Amino acid sequence: MRFRSVYVAGHRGLVGSALVRNLQSNGYRNILARSHKELDLKNPEEVRKFFSEARPEAVVIAAAKVGGIQANSIYPVEFLLENLQIQNNLIATSFEFGVKKLLFLGSSCIYPKLAAQPIHEDSLLTGPLEPSNEPYAIAKIAGIKLCQAYARQYGTDFICAMPTNIYGPGDNFDLQNSHVLPALIRKVHEAKVQGRNDVTIWGTGTPRREFLHADDLADALRFLLEDYESPEIINVGYGEDVTIHELVQIIARVVGLEIKIVFDTSKPDGTPRKLLDSARLQKLGWKPRISLKDGILQTYHWLLRGGSELKGWTN
Repeated sequence: MRFRSVYVAGHRGLVGSALVRNLQSNGYRNILARSHKELDLKNPEEVRKFFSEARPEAVVIAAAKVGGIQANSIYPVEFLLENLQIQNNLIATSFEFGVKKLLFLGSSCIYPKLAAQPIHEDSLLTGPLEPSNEPYAIAKIAGIKLCQAYARQYGTDFICAMPTNIYGPGDNFDLQNSHVLPALIRKVHEAKVQGRNDVTIWGTGTPRREFLHADDLADALRFLLEDYESPEIINVGYGEDVTIHELVQIIARVVGLEIKIVFDTSKPDGTPRKLLDSARLQKLGWKPRISLKDGILQTYHWLLRGGSELKGWTN
């Protein structure tokens, strides 16, 4: 099913901007978007006013306060409270104004720290979370449960997608609050610029992570928006993972630097492994297209063209 109008909350973020591009390239002409200055998603009255005027037929919630291990550790209140405010306002107001389809983006961090690998959707709430990003994960779980509650109680078509680690052009390269892949790209690039070959990474380098390019995720989200109607959560992953050590080596080859990796074992590793079981989505007919190496190369080229300046970092 296609929609006459789609509101993308968080359209300037990594995922939201990729989704807007994908919708436009697939014939969507009425894509609604508002900047933070135009619409404070934490303010329920502003959200209601926007919905009453714009009347979106479909809504995608890609807006969230996000960050890596360090940011989650320093700002647990903001990660829990602000995400709850944003998603509660958008979900409740979508129901109030009769939105036909809502797609809520969760995260792979909703699953238990020691979940069986690859992680199936049924693993949700079967064990303790990874402490380093627990506030963010709890907020996302609350959003999932609220969407499912609306579907169960009122029969709404509110669906929830759980993406793995996302990267690509438009990512955040700030070392204080970025995720692991853009942080490592920045570290390796800075080492090359400064004439060094040593790169320090957090932890032991042994944790395994799965990475999906933002353009692939955007394509999956449009697919789900048009073709998926179950209130059951659905994973969106690449299907393969690498160790953090291997990831640094891939990045170094893309950047063109022979490196010596220094492991800072005083810093946390986080979850040992996070590989999603995306069989449910693939059985519906969707698969990713962009390899990790090609995706990192594309992201690095964007960085070299000055894209990093958009995120407050001049190389």
